[in-house]
Amino acid sequence: MQKMEKIENNVATTLTPLLGMTLAQLQEVVKNLGMPRFTATQLAEWLYTHRASDFEEMNNISKNNRRKLASLYTVGRYAPMHEQRSIDGTVKYLFATSDGKAVESVYIPDGDRATLCISSQKGCRMGCTFCMTGRQGFHGNLTPAEIINQIMSIPETETLTNVVFMGMGEPMDNADAVLQVIDVLTAKWGLAWSPKRITVSSIGKMPELRRLLDETSVHIAISVHSPYHTEREQLMPVERAFAVTDVMKLLSNYDFAHQRRLSVEYIMWEGLNDDAMHADALAKLLRHVDSRVNLIRFHAIPGSSLRTSNEANMVAFRDRLNSQGIICTIRRSRGEDIFAACGMLAGKVKDKNQNQ
Repeated sequence: MQKMEKIENNVATTLTPLLGMTLAQLQEVVKNLGMPRFTATQLAEWLYTHRASDFEEMNNISKNNRRKLASLYTVGRYAPMHEQRSIDGTVKYLFATSDGKAVESVYIPDGDRATLCISSQKGCRMGCTFCMTGRQGFHGNLTPAEIINQIMSIPETETLTNVVFMGMGEPMDNADAVLQVIDVLTAKWGLAWSPKRITVSSIGKMPELRRLLDETSVHIAISVHSPYHTEREQLMPVERAFAVTDVMKLLSNYDFAHQRRLSVEYIMWEGLNDDAMHADALAKLLRHVDSRVNLIRFHAIPGSSLRTSNEANMVAFRDRLNSQGIICTIRRSRGEDIFAACGMLAGKVKDKNQNQ
């Protein structure tokens, strides 16, 4: 079990969080502490159904056993350290991690939907040239506790309808933790969510992506951004190891018409990838996979010469794909007034702290 520092009133204590553990892991915990096996089920209920934040709330577990647990473990819940609220209702939360870093989550209300975009890593090592998170470098994987705490410790947690692993980091570069969190989210002893409420975004790290496809029924989102090998390689170095054509061949072996959905994420840049030639090449790339394309406006980041495509080009691109049988929509931008690009708030707070 991995140790983490619980940050409480600015005091860090090294304990093992129970949050994020599976029922089997909780059973191992109580076994090692000499507790009855059913205590694991009680713990799971307190963690994921009652959403307890302290052992003292767990009143059907004996005081002696609660003391045993508290000597070695912490529940693992902690509130965000900072937040920014947009005029459109979007909220960006900043969470401290056990080693003093910070990661972001973004809450996006939209009618009867309430989506939380969560992080899976501290920074990222994929090196995409347009990504603010990638510019920060890689500082480690988040633990299952740190990932699921983002979901369970925001004020809007009870009203969430969807979660997307689309924040800081590449989820398939931290596949073990992400798969464990999905287990907790969907298991009957956990939060008992339908897998249809969960989307995992990836740039196409294929061995781990195959695991995700085989072991879960969650929705998949693949970041493409260019249908051309050389151009995509310049934008996303992962193309050298996992060509987008190979990723699509893998995805073509799975059913995306019934139990799950495949989305293709496509950021549009003016004069780079927003013309008819790119639209036709993207349609050709996707001809054997049942998918829908999301066209995304680029949220400008400091030091980048890339500019978002104009509205006319985005509409023409969308219509050209739709005319070829590819479902395509333009994603509405949210939270542009609160440092919308992933990593910008974390970078801003880090810079502020360093300059104090």
